[in-house]
Amino acid sequence: MNSEFTSRLERIESVLQQHLPSQSNPEWRKLSFGAIDSCISESHLANLIAPCKNLLDLGGKRWRPLLLLLCSALTSAAKKSSAEKICESEKKSYLLTPLVEFAHTASLIHDDIEDNADTRRGKPAAHITYGLDVALNAGSWLIFEATACIQELSLNGDEKAALYELFLLELRRLHLGQAMDIYWHRNPELIPTVDEYTAMVRNKTGTLARLAVKLGVFAGGGTASEIEKTGEIAQDIGTGFQIIDDVINLTTGNPGKKRGDDIVEGKKSLPVLIHLSKKPEDLARLSSLFAEARAHGIDSPAVEEAISLLASSGSIDEAKKRGKEIISEKSEALASFFGTQNSAEAALIKDLFESLMSKA
Repeated sequence: MNSEFTSRLERIESVLQQHLPSQSNPEWRKLSFGAIDSCISESHLANLIAPCKNLLDLGGKRWRPLLLLLCSALTSAAKKSSAEKICESEKKSYLLTPLVEFAHTASLIHDDIEDNADTRRGKPAAHITYGLDVALNAGSWLIFEATACIQELSLNGDEKAALYELFLLELRRLHLGQAMDIYWHRNPELIPTVDEYTAMVRNKTGTLARLAVKLGVFAGGGTASEIEKTGEIAQDIGTGFQIIDDVINLTTGNPGKKRGDDIVEGKKSLPVLIHLSKKPEDLARLSSLFAEARAHGIDSPAVEEAISLLASSGSIDEAKKRGKEIISEKSEALASFFGTQNSAEAALIKDLFESLMSKA
């Protein structure tokens, strides 16, 4: 990854750690909960903090908060902001990063519960380590905790209200996308159209990329129209990464996960849809393999058989190509949105996505 990102990533990490400390402190308690009873102890708070903090500390690419910063800088440059305003926008953009990364972390906790997944990032999933009740509650809390950072911003009431609405809209969309995905993987014989699949991914995955970009353009002084239009571009970038992620699941396996666990979960990913468009006669067989894998788990022979069936039509390679094309086209569109495609800020946005794609 570009060395230009190193200091930004370090500062992002510092902000995230400050807003989700290992142990609470008076300032954090006040920001998060206001005035609370003195009998509330660290052990009580640990049931909220520990599952979220543990997952956050296991890493992650942090590309969404980094994209937020880069879009803020891109917007400030396009607006020809003064040095003072650029500094103010940069400070604002760092303070907004918990909105993106905490929402992402919370979604992973819930996703693992809903998929009955055993691992995340190479370690036991939160509900395995802490119990279903603790993990479910902590993940839900982290969504709301993410908004605490808004209180630290020097904004008027209308601006803060706009930020809350921006965040909540994207989180409502995220849950809509997840509802669609659950509906399909609970019904092995039900196959969505490509349009339905795209709509699902734009909401389930694309919404966090859209949130990152919209927050960045907001911080950089963009207009409401610019915020919305750049967000639309970003949702497609997120869609491209979900396609790549689904391909990796069927090939090398996602980091910290087992190859083919999407088959166990019955995910109707793009490789599945492409294969069935070419070989609709395989629907019954593929549905049967999904059901068998779900019943017997990741070590079921049905998992590898399903992957081999999908690979036989070239659908996995075709999906990977399509995902990369989407990311390449839309990242270029984002970088050049303000007509500053040759600027240093635009180059960094393109470098970010080129770096991420090189590992796919």
